[in-house]
Amino acid sequence: MKLKFGIKEVVALGIGTALFVVLTTVQIPFFIVPNTALQPRMAVLAFISAVFGPIVGGVAGLLGHALGDAFFYGWVFPEVVVGAAIGAFANKFAVTEGGFADKKKIILFNIVQIVANAIAWIVVAPVLDILIYAEPANKVFAQGAFAFVGNIVIIGILGTILLVAYSKISGKSSDLKVEE
Repeated sequence: MKLKFGIKEVVALGIGTALFVVLTTVQIPFFIVPNTALQPRMAVLAFISAVFGPIVGGVAGLLGHALGDAFFYGWVFPEVVVGAAIGAFANKFAVTEGGFADKKKIILFNIVQIVANAIAWIVVAPVLDILIYAEPANKVFAQGAFAFVGNIVIIGILGTILLVAYSKISGKSSDLKVEE
């Protein structure tokens, strides 16, 4: 698990948070359940988490969603769960070492993101909506289920593509040295 926090992580946190906020407006609605949509920002969160670890992933999810909510609306804590959970496995994905194109790592990434999304959207989000906002259980569990499916699809496709592409580039260009 990557717990290192240096300049690269601070920059990644800033960029990841900014992208997350900007992409809050990009949503493909599920017309079956209100206030539920496919959100490409989740793929960006998965990418940042898998590359930079649970601290960057969790904080980018928290800040990105909280700032996005300042402009829009939605749930905050599920993204923290997804970002931190995916980030906890960042070392196993070997993205920055150029090893993510391996099928086993892609499968592991997708298993982790599916489990993280299940916990976040089928448990955390609906339960918090019931406890905090007194929302009807059938409504919030339906929203959570659709958010879960949408997020695993968007992360499974777009997140995997981003990570494979970055891993191919990162594995070749990790020669950065500090100049004296």
